[in-house]
Amino acid sequence: MDFLINNMWVVWLVLFIASIILEAVSFQLFSIWFALGAVAALVASLFDIHVAWQIAIFIVVSGAALGATRPLVRKMQRKQEPTNADRYVDQPGVVLEEIDNIKGTGQVKVLGQVWTARTKDGTEIPKDASVRTVAIEGVKLYVEIVE
Repeated sequence: MDFLINNMWVVWLVLFIASIILEAVSFQLFSIWFALGAVAALVASLFDIHVAWQIAIFIVVSGAALGATRPLVRKMQRKQEPTNADRYVDQPGVVLEEIDNIKGTGQVKVLGQVWTARTKDGTEIPKDASVRTVAIEGVKLYVEIVE
């Protein structure tokens, strides 16, 4: 135990290497913050700063790095790209086949195209009713009746 306390730089170096390896195999920002904290604590250990302060430096630097990069990570996350199918959302249509989520039936015609249709809330919509598209998921349009 005395060896570790007297040679904390080894602990921080191992933690740094392990964090980098985890980051490399995860393909996501997963442990880079801990690698930065480990480097800061490693530098502190080389200046013979007390172990408690090294741990505090590790925690503070890791937390600060996480907090500073969080907005950047959110920006980098893939946003859903709009597709041609998105043009059907918020468009009027007419029911060609009664929409019944339980039976799994329903077809609507929107912008001249026939789609399988469902309702978000499970209400049944009769044939020939006017509807408005509220969402699209895969090959199904989700609609609501227009009064």
